[in-house]
Amino acid sequence: MNVHYDLIGIIVRKPLDKQSGPSPSEHVYDSTIDQAEVILTKIERRAAERTEEERLHRRPTESDRTTEKMLPRLVLVALLSLTWKTVSGLPCSQMFASQLPPSTVDGVRPSDVAVVSSIGLHVHSTELSTVVARLTELMFMFNPALISPPSVETNLYAPQQRTLVDQAEDVSLQLRNNKVTDVDRDWKLVLLFVQVDRLCAVKQQQVQSVLQTLVEEVDEALQLLRSQVKQTIVSIALWDGEQHKTCMGTNSEGEVRLLRTMLTQSLQESLDKLLVKRRWYNDRDDFTVTLQDQPLITGPSGKHVSESEATQQTDNLMMQMWTNLLQPTVGQHNTDDSGNIMMLPCPAEDRPFLRTEGNSPSNSPSDVSPLLVPFMGTEMPCDDFSPSASVPTSVHELRPADIKVVAAVGDSLTAGNGIAAKPNNILDVLRQYRGLSWSIGGDDNLTSVTTLPNILKYYNHNLTGYSVNMGKEQTPQAFLNQAVAGAKSKDIPSQVRTLVARMKSDSRINFKSDWKVITLFIGGNDICDHCYNSLLYSPENYILNIRESLDYLKKQVPRALVNLIEPLHIIPLREMHMDASLKCPTWLVKILCPCVVLPKSNSKALEMLDNMNRIYQRSLHELVESGRYDTRSDFTVVIQPFFRDIVVPRLPDGRPDRSFFSADCFHLSQKAQTLMARSLWNNMLEPLGNKTSQQDFSADIDLNCPTKTSPYIRTFNNSHYNYTGPSPAPGPITNWGSDFSCVDLVPSDTIPTSVHKLRPADIMVVAALGDSLTVGTGAKAKSYFNLKNEYKGVSWSIGGDMDLGNVTTLPNILRKFNPSLKGFSTDQGLVKKKGFNMAAPGAKTSDIPAQVQALIKAMREDKKVNFENDWKLVTIFVGGNDLCHYCVDQNNLSPKNYSHNLMIGLDMLHKEVPRLLVNVVEILEILPLRTVKRTSLPCSLLPRNSCPCLINPAENSPELEEIKRINQEYQIEIQHLISGDRYEGKEDFAVVLQPFLHNTFIPHIGKGEADPSFFSVDCFHISERAHAEMAIALWNNMLEPVGRKQPYNNFTYDRSKIHCPSQASPFVFTKKNSLPRPPVTLPPISSPTSATPVVECPSSLPVWVPVVAGVVSLLAGITVAWLLFSCCQGPKNKVRRGVEMNATNF
Repeated sequence: MNVHYDLIGIIVRKPLDKQSGPSPSEHVYDSTIDQAEVILTKIERRAAERTEEERLHRRPTESDRTTEKMLPRLVLVALLSLTWKTVSGLPCSQMFASQLPPSTVDGVRPSDVAVVSSIGLHVHSTELSTVVARLTELMFMFNPALISPPSVETNLYAPQQRTLVDQAEDVSLQLRNNKVTDVDRDWKLVLLFVQVDRLCAVKQQQVQSVLQTLVEEVDEALQLLRSQVKQTIVSIALWDGEQHKTCMGTNSEGEVRLLRTMLTQSLQESLDKLLVKRRWYNDRDDFTVTLQDQPLITGPSGKHVSESEATQQTDNLMMQMWTNLLQPTVGQHNTDDSGNIMMLPCPAEDRPFLRTEGNSPSNSPSDVSPLLVPFMGTEMPCDDFSPSASVPTSVHELRPADIKVVAAVGDSLTAGNGIAAKPNNILDVLRQYRGLSWSIGGDDNLTSVTTLPNILKYYNHNLTGYSVNMGKEQTPQAFLNQAVAGAKSKDIPSQVRTLVARMKSDSRINFKSDWKVITLFIGGNDICDHCYNSLLYSPENYILNIRESLDYLKKQVPRALVNLIEPLHIIPLREMHMDASLKCPTWLVKILCPCVVLPKSNSKALEMLDNMNRIYQRSLHELVESGRYDTRSDFTVVIQPFFRDIVVPRLPDGRPDRSFFSADCFHLSQKAQTLMARSLWNNMLEPLGNKTSQQDFSADIDLNCPTKTSPYIRTFNNSHYNYTGPSPAPGPITNWGSDFSCVDLVPSDTIPTSVHKLRPADIMVVAALGDSLTVGTGAKAKSYFNLKNEYKGVSWSIGGDMDLGNVTTLPNILRKFNPSLKGFSTDQGLVKKKGFNMAAPGAKTSDIPAQVQALIKAMREDKKVNFENDWKLVTIFVGGNDLCHYCVDQNNLSPKNYSHNLMIGLDMLHKEVPRLLVNVVEILEILPLRTVKRTSLPCSLLPRNSCPCLINPAENSPELEEIKRINQEYQIEIQHLISGDRYEGKEDFAVVLQPFLHNTFIPHIGKGEADPSFFSVDCFHISERAHAEMAIALWNNMLEPVGRKQPYNNFTYDRSKIHCPSQASPFVFTKKNSLPRPPVTLPPISSPTSATPVVECPSSLPVWVPVVAGVVSLLAGITVAWLLFSCCQGPKNKVRRGVEMNATNF
């Protein structure tokens, strides 16, 4: 009976997905009942087939008999309450076991598997253990009598030094000693996990030997399993989860990601070669080994994810494992566009088996043909290599032969990753072939290696600064190539500082007199990650980083010309990963550049990405054409635009030509870098306004030469090009109001009875609860003496001073829809109204219940408010003071108490206030407030008193780490409270979490210097400008569906950031109206006489009522039936029951 108890535990344990409940369109309840019937039938069939020997193993107790009778019914009830993220695909049509036991390993169906075991888990594999448990749950749907030995759990606590061979021995022993299954007849699935962390912990020069040792260990474990177990499929999967922040001693985020993905792919390829060599260990019909197509990879550690995000990530990994276990089919997708529906792949009717090499031959990456190494040199067509008669003093009269020093900064394309990598050796991509780099490499000469320095060597044999051979940026051979693999624009300022320091300290360079060409190329990695953080990688931040870098070069470096390369148009890269015949490691590029590869064709995400790419390019032109870098005769910046558009090279059959790419189909090979060097040189000789702006990798590009009439490197001056000049300086900002462009301002035709159909114009009353940020403390303070003043009229969530054109607050936005709005507070002139602003300075979450009581009393007593009929909007934002004083009162200010106090307040509102929508604003990420500093006395002293637990701890101290952890737990607790169904019982009440402060970004005006205009004079409370930004962020969050709300603020000044309700979604979003709408289907045509009247349920009837009623009725029926059954049935009927159930089919 133990297996049955486990099954019930698994089914009942599965929680309601907090982000997206079942869509009505998926008919979840009907599908669940079908699933229950399938499992019920299979459990009873399995019980009937149990051998007599097993029945006699121990004498069954009365409890066992009762459980055996009730189990199928309990499973049915449990499944009725099972609501995953909406799952489409179950029940599968191919859920039954083979009619006859499979005779070969190539004919095993999922439902034929009797045992699932795991090898390779260790103490740090908590997430992997969860993934395996989820997969086992799924396989229970195919075989409810499935056995999962305790090895999955015991391995979790096994010593970390235990090898795969040791664990294989344990699993083999368990399988052979299992009394429940037939070791010789039942089919077994063994999951063998290989941990990538073992490679990341070694030094780079040790990788090959450790890789070989690891592959040999896997081989030995597989040989042992083959010799000791029968009827077995072993599925190998690579696991790269619970990642560390370092790898091989590298700390750079981008470089760590590159290292880990390359190591993972190298291990994947090595294991693939092993299986090919061993012929998949398939010398018997009852044993084989497969390798999952893609490794299991999670995000890096240190990045906080919510409980729902962690659950979604685990489910996605489980789905990946499940899909890779099945025979491959075409055209399956894991989720819909919104991410709300998990499409469960089912075994196909014509391909119903677990994948093996026999029934689904693989296309091994090792089959990729070696690339032909083309001629990489370039013929020099020029004949005049003379310098200027005397060293020029103007950058606009700089000839190629005058250049003495070359330098470069950027990312892996400049660092030289994988330029000469062998096509079948992914680890070669980790090698940085700096001597071959297009803009800064100096290996050999132009006849064999085409780079900008090798071209310039023809003009000046004493050229210096170029990099040679291989190595990282700090090595001597890198010299002035300071590019770092994985770098983004935010890393360029530090690269530039290191570069200047090297130039100043090197004896080969006359820093003041030598003319220098510095090439800056960056932006690809920003675009690759833009969809994950559109604020951090915004065009504004991109150009801010470039400007800071160029400003530093202009200030520090005399006699320099900077080549500023436009970010390449990255969208064409997708073509390499849309044709499976190219055999590119697409999973790897999904890690390196997810925002480019993952979006579907013609999707909104892809359109946004392309727009962002173009804005990056245009932003560089706006910066340079401002004339900012042309105020000295010995310095200029020239944009080289040859990467603006890309033409993908193609083979004669029309497919993309992989030879232009490295082994990962992401970095560029020497063949591509050769053409890039030629294009850069030619761009340098082309006048501004007439430069080539397309890189055609299929074209044969020849080198241009300086002419007698134009012997110089082209600049705006010698090109006779007129800059457009800087954009007109904006006028002084006189207020923090906003423009309003919405046109559909009408309320509902009739007052809605459901909160899920509430339009902005239907809202009649606003109110707010919280602390000093809602009170407006110090919002307009000009000095320390009025710091404690309460400026309620400009409070972001409840203020109502003036109008939206002058003061941006949530009520002022709502007054555009309903001028009769009530409840807002004002602070203008002689008339000051508190309204329904119940917040108090210094309030903690424990004060919220009292504020709620005061609010309810005030609304009931206000004669202008129709308490029963008016729709009300209450905004709650609290918790900052709890965090600020957590270290001095940990018991009362614990995350559990934070959530509990909020729950008490929400429960009171839920019980006593009709027609109410509650905004709960998620507590902000508080750590960035430490960066707000000024030299004034209030800024130095007051925050230490206001928020001692945040401001006082030293950097990287345990106390500061504890506050960060508690901050995250506060966020998790409130997500858990609101995402459940506690407040789903009333049609006229809803609570919505608005997460725009989940990730907090403090605007900066310089390196590390926070913009003071967002803060009051104490550097802690926020100014009127920040109140306006919070109001916009809150309003926009309200118009975003639950599960797809922006989890960060966008504090950049723009009067036109206010969003509008759409015609398709005119309501304020709640959890219920955020779900996908059911598809409209036409009823079948029938004759009038056969038409059956349809009784429509009133719209006010909650959708859960019939479900609960059905479940309760079912439970009542089960109870009565069980009582009658137990009284009437005799012991003799127990055997007959198994025979009867054998005739049951689905």
